[in-house]
Amino acid sequence: MSNARAAHLTRRGILAAGGALGLGAVLAACGDDDAGSEGSGKGTTAAKSGAWTFKDDRGTTVKLDKVPTKIVAFVGVAAALHDYGIEVKGVFGPTKTKDGKADVQAGDMDVSKLTVFGNVWDQFNVEQYAAFAPEVLITTTFDSAGTLWYVPAASASKIAKLAPSVAISVYDRQITAPLQRVWELAESLGADMTAAKVTDAKKRFESASERLRAAAKAHPDIKVLAGSAAQDVFYVSGTNLSIDLEYFKALGVNFVEPPASVLKASGGWYESLSWENVDKYKADIIMMDDRTATIQPADITEATWKKLPAVKAGQVIARSPEPIPSYDKCVAMVENLAKAIETAKKVS
Repeated sequence: MSNARAAHLTRRGILAAGGALGLGAVLAACGDDDAGSEGSGKGTTAAKSGAWTFKDDRGTTVKLDKVPTKIVAFVGVAAALHDYGIEVKGVFGPTKTKDGKADVQAGDMDVSKLTVFGNVWDQFNVEQYAAFAPEVLITTTFDSAGTLWYVPAASASKIAKLAPSVAISVYDRQITAPLQRVWELAESLGADMTAAKVTDAKKRFESASERLRAAAKAHPDIKVLAGSAAQDVFYVSGTNLSIDLEYFKALGVNFVEPPASVLKASGGWYESLSWENVDKYKADIIMMDDRTATIQPADITEATWKKLPAVKAGQVIARSPEPIPSYDKCVAMVENLAKAIETAKKVS
């Protein structure tokens, strides 16, 4: 396990095809996912007293004297709250690219106005965080133990003493569950969930989902592979732990599925292939990890990749293994897959 942990904690190593290498993949292999169900633990605001309570997906209830405004959040959660009108001023996780522009996980936030405590894996400025005087830290969790995503293990105890934490599970459930939980969280923080922008986004997501369901039903023979590229390795994702793939599979999408015995080595997340063996599985559409620390399709130079039927047919689309958990940000990924299936040629 120590060797696996060392491998996973490299910059590229944390980028599993399933969305959580590193801490998530190492720790997710054991334990039942009892970290909150869809219908329980709704966040509530006690408006009269001004107090705030929220029960997260670990079963932990955070209680504060007032609704927090000095929030620090993992960038993807902050981006989701931004969509609901809740502005988070402090973030951690992939926020800015090397040229200073917004990372894909930052959504519509103005990254120039954010205090970033750590932009890459295993980076978190505890002193800066303490000086910020946070009231609450909000992030996701990729395992059944409730491990806080992108909070470095080495400084987790120090960080925990500075403010209570809230965790939204993005592990072994369909994306509709974290979408609902973030909706409840935003509502508890004072967001207007009846605003036209908010309700319209939810309707668009539901319409996109029905479109994908219809596309999958009309084209059951189209096989989809979820992949992620690193310099020496091509990851093929399993569908049983990732919130997006579980949802797409439930809507009827026909996925390439590595054997459980092979997935076991990564805690169930993915199979690692050498570039020489990238043609192991037949696929008509390839969904590729769009996060900035992965190699993007246009930059893959391996000849074996370029020979893949789906690549030659131009049937490669982007995938967000860590989707921003707001309805608005999840519409495009559902629509893109629906369109790809609707228009794909059978090449496998």
